[in-house]
Amino acid sequence: ASFTISLRTGDNITVMIKLKHDVSPSCQIRVKNVIRSELKIKPGENVTFTFTCNSPEKYFIMEIQRNIDCVSGLCPFGEVHLYPPRLPRLNRTFIWDVKASTKAGLELKFSTPWLRQIEPGEVCSDFVSYNINSCIDKATVNIGTFCRNGSVSRVKLLGGVLMSLYLPWDSSLTTSGFNIANRASIKRLCIIESILKEESSITLMSPNYPLGFPEDELMTWQFVVPSNMRASVLFHNYSLSNCERKEERVEYYIPGSPSNPEVFKLSDSQPANIAGSFNLSLQGCDQDAQNPGILRLLFQVVVQHPQVNENVTHLVDLSKERNMSVTIHFVGWPSRVMLMSEPVCLICKDPRTCDRVLTLASGAVYKISFLCKDLSHLRITAEKGISCVDRQWCQRKIYSLSVPKAITQLPVQLHKFIWKLSAPDELNIELISPSLKLQQHVPEQRCNTSYSYGIVSVTRATELNIGVFCPGGSIEKIQMRNNVTISLKTFGKGFLNESNHQDLKMSFVPHIKDECTFTVSQGPKAKVYLQTPGWTYGLPPYVSISWYIIVPSKQVARLGFSKDRMSITCETGRAYVTVKEETLGAEETVRREDELLPEPRNIYHNFWVNVSNCKPMDKMQLTLQFWVTFSDKHIDLGVILALVAGAGVLMAIGLTVCCIKKKKKKSQNPMVGVYNTNVNTQAPGKQNLFTKERRNNESHVYAVIDDAMVYGHLLKESDSSVTPEVDMYRPFEGRTGSLPPSPPPFSFRKDIKCSSNTKEPPALTDTDHDTYTFAHQKSGHMEDSGNTNEKKNGDTSMSLLENKEQDGLVE
Repeated sequence: ASFTISLRTGDNITVMIKLKHDVSPSCQIRVKNVIRSELKIKPGENVTFTFTCNSPEKYFIMEIQRNIDCVSGLCPFGEVHLYPPRLPRLNRTFIWDVKASTKAGLELKFSTPWLRQIEPGEVCSDFVSYNINSCIDKATVNIGTFCRNGSVSRVKLLGGVLMSLYLPWDSSLTTSGFNIANRASIKRLCIIESILKEESSITLMSPNYPLGFPEDELMTWQFVVPSNMRASVLFHNYSLSNCERKEERVEYYIPGSPSNPEVFKLSDSQPANIAGSFNLSLQGCDQDAQNPGILRLLFQVVVQHPQVNENVTHLVDLSKERNMSVTIHFVGWPSRVMLMSEPVCLICKDPRTCDRVLTLASGAVYKISFLCKDLSHLRITAEKGISCVDRQWCQRKIYSLSVPKAITQLPVQLHKFIWKLSAPDELNIELISPSLKLQQHVPEQRCNTSYSYGIVSVTRATELNIGVFCPGGSIEKIQMRNNVTISLKTFGKGFLNESNHQDLKMSFVPHIKDECTFTVSQGPKAKVYLQTPGWTYGLPPYVSISWYIIVPSKQVARLGFSKDRMSITCETGRAYVTVKEETLGAEETVRREDELLPEPRNIYHNFWVNVSNCKPMDKMQLTLQFWVTFSDKHIDLGVILALVAGAGVLMAIGLTVCCIKKKKKKSQNPMVGVYNTNVNTQAPGKQNLFTKERRNNESHVYAVIDDAMVYGHLLKESDSSVTPEVDMYRPFEGRTGSLPPSPPPFSFRKDIKCSSNTKEPPALTDTDHDTYTFAHQKSGHMEDSGNTNEKKNGDTSMSLLENKEQDGLVE
């Protein structure tokens, strides 16, 4: 197909058809049998041409430029047409180069649906774009690149303008979409007007963005907002130049404000919750010639209906907190950049100071409010530092690691609370959970609570990830040698209910031997899984970790390892697994990295498990997991039968002994005590053994009186064969000496008859001072010994001492 382009001389239009960059010239232009790679048609020319290929849009582009001189002649103000018509279907760019005096201003007015500014490198969805440049003298400033369907309705420029409209080859657009008008001088680089009729969010940039704003220039954005709507300004990216004179700033003109214009630094939080229309101006400065720097700005304007929560203030009391910060932010902050199209939630310190991210420092009280339809788009991240300055004072203090009420009472979900614990060199850190206790998150036993603790041991050079833990487990205590970072992370809204039961505490303790030590006791789950820290990358070289397992006295623990070997080869040193039971004579079980790990075994007392690493070979890592179960102690049937048999034997022995004693008792005459007045109670040569005389001491008082003496008359058997002698206590009325009486030696003999040849008993020893002797009643009738004196006194008994001596003669 052939094409004819006819240009009028007065239109001052030039058409250029040329090859795209980096495209092979496999398609050419034929003009009157002349082949060429590009074609330029000047004003007043009429040219007919064809292409040597069927798809010229793949190889060629077209530029249509119109030069308009508003300085020396009349300007063709009004609607701008796309001329000439019936052009080839190529990617084409229409350029209008309008020259004007700096004493006058030009206005580009766009028809609906207006324009939307885009960042450099961004592409419009329909590939139709506008580019506006301001020309002052010989300098050109890029005002920006715009797509259709936006809020920018007008652009006012000082001096000339270079306007471009890019259309793809298949675009059906037949109008330029704007007109040019003459205006008085605007006394600034440009004015961009945006009309915001409903809830929306727009993004705008300073001229030349991302390059620098012209030195000591001024520009203005005018925002037309309904009076029943609220607008907020958010700065997302900016930089400052090095000023010699003046100061870079932004100025707001807000109708009805008592302090117009309101001046802010670019680093300040910008005004929010503005009712109705307002203007925003950017002012540059005189830059340092040697090091000018760059002034640039990218910002967002959000227009919303008045929010229900904007008049509801929330008190955040951090006055008693120390070394703590609280940040309220959007979901994903700070790693994720929020898209401009996403719903905007603002946090306000006062009605006009709002931002998408607000940080509150400890030591003050804040009143905050929210400009947000859905608070589920917001999260809270807090951080608190705890360090030890006075060692003695630190060791006496226990720190509570719980989320303050000032945070949990806010209507925003807590995302993370971070404690950074710093200990001096001579102290270590101990974490305790006395009531809830902790469960380690492992694949076999995952945490399903509303929050968890991530614990990391930190040194200047490395970090050791101790693991992830949640409440409701078996770990009572964790001791760590280095500084520690604890991150409490929440899952869902359930944390609000469980936050009142937090019991994690921290204290500073003396130096420990291992890198980390766990204390484990019986928990709510029958089987406890434990694993070495640094599970993802392995236990660091030469690190030692210990677990102390507490076994209740009435229970037995069973220990087992999840694999049979350590699965590493040591380059330097040795790796060991050690199990030691805390009981007398218990053997220590030790396994090296090249040996099989211990088989599952029962342990009846508290015990230690220690894992010590070597320096493994490249690409090898030590990861070890083991489990512990607790169960009640059970006695074997054989043991029970042995105990029953032993009890039976003991019972039989006891019955036998009882029978023998009973039989012996029946055959034994009762032993009675008799007062004997014929005994000499004074030992020769021992007159002064007691310093007190008898009248001054209580040696004559009975300490024990045999029951048979008092209750002897009750011992008479039914056959009256035994008649025990009976006596009663009478006060001593005789002559007393200085020595107490001593009883004779005891001798238990029975059925010994008195002999007429009884010899006089030997002289009493030093201890034989008592006037009482012991005798057995004779069975049968008493024999007359011929001793009339004894009969007179009624003494019919025989001394046991005398019996013993006579027995010696008989034997």
